[in-house]
Amino acid sequence: MSDYAVSLLTRMLEIYSPSGKEEEISNFLAREMENLGFRVQKDEVGNVIGEIGEGEPVVLLCGHMDTVEGYIPVRVEGNELYGRGAVDAKASLAAMIVAASSFVKEGFPGKILVVGVVDEEGSGRGIKHLVKGEIFPDCAIFGEPSSVGKIIFGYKGIVNLKITCETPSGHSASPWLFDNAIEKAMELWRQIRRFHLPEEKLRSRFYSITSCLMKIEGGNASSSMVPSKCDIYVQLRIPPQLTPQRVFSEVKKRIKRFKATSPKVSVRMKVEGSDYAFEADRRSLLVRALSWAIRKTTLNYASFSRKTGTGDMNVLGNALKIPVVTYGPGDSNLDHTPNEHIDIQEYLDSIQVYRKTLIKLPELLKKRGSKELKGNRGFLL
Repeated sequence: MSDYAVSLLTRMLEIYSPSGKEEEISNFLAREMENLGFRVQKDEVGNVIGEIGEGEPVVLLCGHMDTVEGYIPVRVEGNELYGRGAVDAKASLAAMIVAASSFVKEGFPGKILVVGVVDEEGSGRGIKHLVKGEIFPDCAIFGEPSSVGKIIFGYKGIVNLKITCETPSGHSASPWLFDNAIEKAMELWRQIRRFHLPEEKLRSRFYSITSCLMKIEGGNASSSMVPSKCDIYVQLRIPPQLTPQRVFSEVKKRIKRFKATSPKVSVRMKVEGSDYAFEADRRSLLVRALSWAIRKTTLNYASFSRKTGTGDMNVLGNALKIPVVTYGPGDSNLDHTPNEHIDIQEYLDSIQVYRKTLIKLPELLKKRGSKELKGNRGFLL
């Protein structure tokens, strides 16, 4: 099985699949899962859904097929497998497929769903479509790099803003007579970057707002005109105690104050996307099963962490209100880097962790009794 597992991941890495270009890997995984014995379907946006078993509990294993841009030649160096997506997050998805496939012959007291979604690195089109469909899991594990012994139970939310500053133009030989739209946009950016709210915990990177200037577009076609327009794209990562609406409202106040001191500057703001933060309950049966599996596989107790990024877990966790966690092999510090690679043994160990979790979860549920299932699905605590 280990030879097949490495072969599967290698073939997945050889298929370059940046966001928006997942069709080839989607077709490949559909065929591969069918060959392994899954019942497979593809939905309207290109998500691949593999099923094993029937009934309850319904356990969702969800990974993403897309990567950021930037092809990395696939190669093995020592015990490390290099390639775009090796860490983020094809190794997790491959491990989920291999782990679940063992129950085709063994049987599973319920249903396992293994889903490869599209566009996780983009706007989250895949997971947002999935939660609107006919899939109603009782719990879910999302495959993202956490390292083999760590469970991720929290992600920050996100607000993406496009802010446009416009000013009357003039000759660049007399810049003191005119407001420069690029300079004014930078002034506004500095004000946005500095603001904080009473709900924040400023000593915590997770419980405070962080901001990043993602892109600047500005200037005029003529080389002798003071820039009259500038677009800045701002990304704010927000903690669980704040909503996107609360943060957006505060940015609007900052813009209003800015305009009061720069009356000749026109400012427009557009929200280009947002997601709420999410924290999972660490007391759930899912966390207990996964912690047990990590202990059995690594001989060490599981550790827990939150991430300052935003993932598909945010969308499903907030929408379905079921127990969810994020777990997967790899060092997240290698995400999106030209040096992305996975330790092969860690990848193989994660397969055992997923598999043992799937064994333990029904056992824990049976001990608690059927009353542990909610009327609207999900495990009670």
